[in-house]
Amino acid sequence: MEQVRAYHAIKASNKSSLKLEDRLVVEAPLQININGKAYTVVMRTPGDDEYLIRGLLFAEDIYKKRTSLHLEKIDDDEYHNNVINVTVSQNDLGKGYLNKRTLLSVSSCGICGKQEIEDIKIEGTALDNRLQLSLIDIQSMFDVMIKEQNTFELTGGSHACAIFNDDKKLITSMEDIGRHNAVDKCVGNLLELNKLSEGSIMLVSGRVSYEIVSKAFFAKIPIIVAVSACSSLAVDFAKEFGICLIGFTRQNKMTIYSNPQYILE
Repeated sequence: MEQVRAYHAIKASNKSSLKLEDRLVVEAPLQININGKAYTVVMRTPGDDEYLIRGLLFAEDIYKKRTSLHLEKIDDDEYHNNVINVTVSQNDLGKGYLNKRTLLSVSSCGICGKQEIEDIKIEGTALDNRLQLSLIDIQSMFDVMIKEQNTFELTGGSHACAIFNDDKKLITSMEDIGRHNAVDKCVGNLLELNKLSEGSIMLVSGRVSYEIVSKAFFAKIPIIVAVSACSSLAVDFAKEFGICLIGFTRQNKMTIYSNPQYILE
């Protein structure tokens, strides 16, 4: 499925201008229906939609069974405006389905559809982690993730998420225009492979806000490492739920915001 599209553009500076063909990451809406009723519209980069849906419904506490979802594509056009219906037994629908989202989740925000403040609260026991990492380990994993970022290489406009196991081996990597979408795709991929329990370390290419920490917590991934900044709420939740949260990981430097005992000096 097309994830990159060429556009004509003019690159201008104070000295010259140049007509060129530029490659942009594709952004298109995906409407997710549950049992025939519209649930949400997600702005995403087309591709791996089944993983995106699986990961999103898992994080939203709508469907957490091990068995695969039944998906049916209702509509599709050349611009990747898709409608996919998910069939879930009423007995398998989690309580998150009752906290119905409004009908739009933009690519920069994964919780824009929440209706009330109570809907963003997380409940659960802090994660128990015994894994420790060095700065060299982290840099090596980022080197692996960068090699997987083919869409970013072409466009400079996509985010990436990569999940590694205890042995620091890559077990999944996904790209999307939305940071949270890339995370959902990775989680959904591991759910489909029945390997989510192997995930220990999550790397993300952008900043970390509440939503990323909550998705890692539900997936029981105790270490999050980001290229960019972390929000205050992300740090607060990471401290509460036993997650080691690291930001500004660049050029052999990083800032550890919570649970520094996981990182070797």
